[in-house]
Amino acid sequence: MKPSTALILFLAAASDGASAAPASNAGAQDVSGIWWTNTYHSEIRPEGGGPLPFTPVGAGAFRKNMAGLNAGSIEDAARKFCVPDGVPRILATPYPFQIFQSPGFVTIVYEQNHVFRSIPLDRPVPTDEALVAYPYFSGSSYGHWEGDTLVVVTKGFNEKTFIDASGVPHSDQLHVTERFRKINGGKVLEDVATVEDPAMFTRPWSARFLYDLHPEVRIDTAFTCGDKHRDISRVRGVPK
Repeated sequence: MKPSTALILFLAAASDGASAAPASNAGAQDVSGIWWTNTYHSEIRPEGGGPLPFTPVGAGAFRKNMAGLNAGSIEDAARKFCVPDGVPRILATPYPFQIFQSPGFVTIVYEQNHVFRSIPLDRPVPTDEALVAYPYFSGSSYGHWEGDTLVVVTKGFNEKTFIDASGVPHSDQLHVTERFRKINGGKVLEDVATVEDPAMFTRPWSARFLYDLHPEVRIDTAFTCGDKHRDISRVRGVPK
């Protein structure tokens, strides 16, 4: 479904405002801006290297997913039907995204599959039992600040997404904790995501994502999902 004209105008205006924002706010409680990775990885793996810490159930589900994706018996719905990638997969997007801040909320708008993440701040995080009744592709996110770092806890996922493009599985017990902060004088956004899912992994593990500031870019929300709408050849690792 295409976004409304009002939404497009709002995002365009906000984008212009973000373009004028200086990058000197590093150290403040500010992660706003238009961000774009330099490198795409289809596999999300633990920071520092090493294999994913699968449980026996997780290892079996991963083997099944990989075989099914290769054979075509399992569909990657995020690419065929343009449903949301889920978290953390959306963090590896080769497309730009924009972070808006307003009193009590942080909103992230991704070009990839028109994904919007609305993150309320300083609210109690509901219990798993309260969220499991209404699971979402992107889960439900709740944030707070720790100094200059935005900490976002996301849970309440359905089981219709993969951890990454290789088919790493997750259950409805998935919790993802992200720590966003600006580094390098505000020119780079760092997001360290810690994945917890006792059904699939024996322990929590973390992956690190880096994005460059691109105030000259305007986020495109008007394209039809699945269409090639932006040249991403600048991003290393994108399949040709």
